[in-house]
Amino acid sequence: MNLSCGNVVARQHGAMEYSEPPVDIDRVRRYRLARIHEQLRLRDYAGILLFDPINCRYACDATNMQVWCAHYETRCVFIATQGPLVLFDYGNYPHLAEGIPTIDEYRVHSSFYFFTAGNRTQEKAENFAAQITDLIKQHGGGNSRLAIDRLSYTGCQPLLNRGIVIHDGQEIMELARAIKSAEELVLMQCAIDVCEIGIGKMRAALEPGITENALWANLHEANISLGGEWIETRLLSSGPRTYPWFRECSMRVIARGEMVSFDTDLIGPYGYCADMSRSWVCGDKPSAEQRRIYALAYEQIQHNKSVIKPGMTFREVSEAAWKIPAEFADDKYGSIIHGVGLADEYPSIKHLSDYAEKGYDGMIAENMTLCVESYIGSEKSGEGVKLEEQVLVTKEGVRQLTRYPMEMDWL
Repeated sequence: MNLSCGNVVARQHGAMEYSEPPVDIDRVRRYRLARIHEQLRLRDYAGILLFDPINCRYACDATNMQVWCAHYETRCVFIATQGPLVLFDYGNYPHLAEGIPTIDEYRVHSSFYFFTAGNRTQEKAENFAAQITDLIKQHGGGNSRLAIDRLSYTGCQPLLNRGIVIHDGQEIMELARAIKSAEELVLMQCAIDVCEIGIGKMRAALEPGITENALWANLHEANISLGGEWIETRLLSSGPRTYPWFRECSMRVIARGEMVSFDTDLIGPYGYCADMSRSWVCGDKPSAEQRRIYALAYEQIQHNKSVIKPGMTFREVSEAAWKIPAEFADDKYGSIIHGVGLADEYPSIKHLSDYAEKGYDGMIAENMTLCVESYIGSEKSGEGVKLEEQVLVTKEGVRQLTRYPMEMDWL
């Protein structure tokens, strides 16, 4: 399978421009909606109500201020298992849904969050619940079981009062999103390509005296200018801020010889995620300790990629994973592998030492896309290395999707 999107990339003045989709977008839309319908039928639900902007994007591909709408219950999608897909949008902007074949009906959402509804919140919530109940009665065949990915008490209670039985919709969506079509993989590769252009710009800008924020801005600029959408985190740190992990970038000035580690979490063109991590040393050769922890992180990544096979249970993957030396165990990354699609997604495979408390089981399947993670932090040097690769599960094992080079001369 050719995952390249180079056939639709125009090169102008040394830049890349993603101006036209490299695949039939309507085919992607129909595949994704069919995946949702399949999961709904398996659980005998009348339909699903989606408020999470990522789930809405997956279901119908119509977008409207996705980050802003993540704050408020102002936009949603209703999907009947045996019936229409109805988009309840923020405001009356039907042009935003034009030409999308999976959207059967466009409505203006009766927004009931307090910011917009104030003391009319209950009235607005009742109005919305009445519409959803009516759709379920029309298309549910007497089934009143509704999956919802997330909804406040204000929105749920009027539905319950009308006899709607609410179930977890996030399970539906995570399982639907887990298996990628061939066309989705092409779109994901476009996001990775853009991400790696941004990483290249970061590398070129990395020199003593630059701030963490200024370095990170290179990734944002490349993503937006090449058709990407947003970045979910700001996980870049330098020197002593790389240990322990999980500090977002700051105005700290990066000094010569310091480790710089980052995790992209980038939502690129067509809404797909490029989630990869790299670690560098600023303007100098790495020290012996920097080399040592980098080599261990690299070894962990390579080993854990090699054990992934379709048909393995998550526990079997945990059991076969690289054994973290005791020296680094307390500061290990929270998972060894997680899924990726329009964002981080199912599954999240935990370390064997954490499995009893945090793990859950499931099965690795062909055409899952996964991120293989490593963090090795050194108490001795006070620095840490973060590495991560994005891979596709194939019949034989995995095929790596991310291509930005590691620091092979450090090994």
